[in-house]
Formats: sequence, structure tokens, C-alpha cells
Amino acid sequence: MTSVGLEAVFDPELRNGTGENPVWDAEGASWTWIDIPARTIHRLDPSSGAHRRWTLPEMIGSLVLRPDGGAVCACETGVFDVDLPGEGGEAVVTALATHRFPKEGMRFNDGRCDRQGRFWLSSMVMDISKGDSSGLWHRFTRADGLTDTGTGGYIIPNGSAFSPDGRTLYASDSHRDVRMVWAWDYDTDTGTAANRRPFVDMRAMVGRPDGAAVDVDGCYWICCLDEGCIKRFTPNGALDRLIEVPMRKPTMCAFGGPDLRTMLVTSLSRGPADLAEDPHGGRVLMFDPGAQGLPEPRLTV
Repeated sequence: MTSVGLEAVFDPELRNGTGENPVWDAEGASWTWIDIPARTIHRLDPSSGAHRRWTLPEMIGSLVLRPDGGAVCACETGVFDVDLPGEGGEAVVTALATHRFPKEGMRFNDGRCDRQGRFWLSSMVMDISKGDSSGLWHRFTRADGLTDTGTGGYIIPNGSAFSPDGRTLYASDSHRDVRMVWAWDYDTDTGTAANRRPFVDMRAMVGRPDGAAVDVDGCYWICCLDEGCIKRFTPNGALDRLIEVPMRKPTMCAFGGPDLRTMLVTSLSRGPADLAEDPHGGRVLMFDPGAQGLPEPRLTV
């Protein structure tokens, strides 16, 4: 077990409500992440420390990058092209696909591109106290639009990641009554998932599985809400590393930097009540995790 010190905190004054979805832009040499309730996209140049932010009309569940450095975002009502002009301000959004959810009070949540450039994104009922398992995984491409993948039954779908060869898809359910991570066989030609099976059962652990990343060795890194740590599981599901972080509710981790050996971790804070018990909640960390990541695919199809 190792610990991350406070020197890893980027800008102690910055607080995210629900920081999520960090992604490294290799061409732009910058980090991008979102703050869901603030409807905000952040972008950081780690070499200069320059930090910009843009607001959107809707809450953002997940974000992937386009080849030109812009973004595609899954929000409350659909999927949008998002341009990030100048030094910040209002983002320019263009609807790509609207969606009518089966129930009121739903939005898109976790998501990322597969190795072929298809956007996998999840949906959920926002009021998690209902324990409503209407959440499911969708797939978006510019050619086919938004598609139901048939992988449903989630309360808080999260933790999406793909193995280095792209043939295994991982995803979790963060709800306190579920706390499971599953693996699927993934068909890279058709973009379909089959043969769901348990990968990690976290019900006997303290934390809840949230956002995830995969390294060059095919190991799965998962942020553990309420446990203040990140755990690495080998491809056969064995826990082989635990890194403690200053905040109790880390939300998602990602690899980046020129050599993909830096990890950026986001976290959440719901206000004064949270901060009383978690004074570092909502902050962003950058540190060396002792492993190398993989380039994050962009939406290319």
C-alpha cells in the first residue's frame, strides 16, 4: 500500500462538485475533465499551469475527444458536439443525437471510446435513493447514431474501460447495494458485448467502484468511493496494488503526460457537510502511480 501526499493536489482552491472523466489529450499536451453539477469542462496545461473552463447548457455525464481536439459530450438530453473557444466561457454545442429516456429524471453518465473509436455511454436515474435499475449502456457513432446495446439493469453504471487489445469491456455499478465490476467479451468488429461475468466483487470492501482506467499490462484501476483509495486489479481479478489518496471520494482516474506515467484523479464534494469529514473533497490530484497507461481513443467513427 502506498499513499499520495498533498503535494499532488492541483490548485487547492479548485473544488469540483462531482469531478469526473479526466482524459489526456496527447496532441494538445493537456488534461480535460468535467464537473457534472456545475455543467463545466475544465482543461489544464500541466507544463504552464494554465487552467481554462467552459460551461454547457446541461449537466455532462461523460466526455470523449474528437480528432481535432474538440469534444463530444453525453449530457441530460442527448449527445453533443462541443467546441471550446478561446480562453474559456460558454462552450458551443451542436446536437448529434437526442434521446427520450424510459423514465423521468434520467441522464447519461459514465462513458468512453472503445479502441476502434466508438463511444460507449451509460444512462441512469439521477435520484439514486430510488435504487432504480433502469440504467443501461448505449453506443454512439456518427454513422449509426445512438444505439441501445442491450446491456441493462444498472442503478449507477460506471467504471467503463477496455483491455489493451480491446477484446474485454469492463464496467461497474457504484450503488451501495450492488458494488460489482463485470467483464464482457467484446467484439471489436461489431462493437457488441457478450458473456457478462463477475470480475471484482466489492461488496466485502469498504469502497464503492467508480471511474476506472487500464494500464499497459492490462490491469484495471478503479477509484473507490468512501474508501479514499485507488485499487489495481490484475486481468484475472486479483488485487495487487492499493494507493491511498487524500480525499475520501475519488471518482475517476486516468493516465496521461508525455510518457503516460502520470495519473490524474478527480473527486467529489457535495458541500459543507462533506467537507467537514473530507476536507480535500472535490480536489484534483496528479502523481506518478508507478505504471504506464494507454492512449485514450478518440471518437473516430
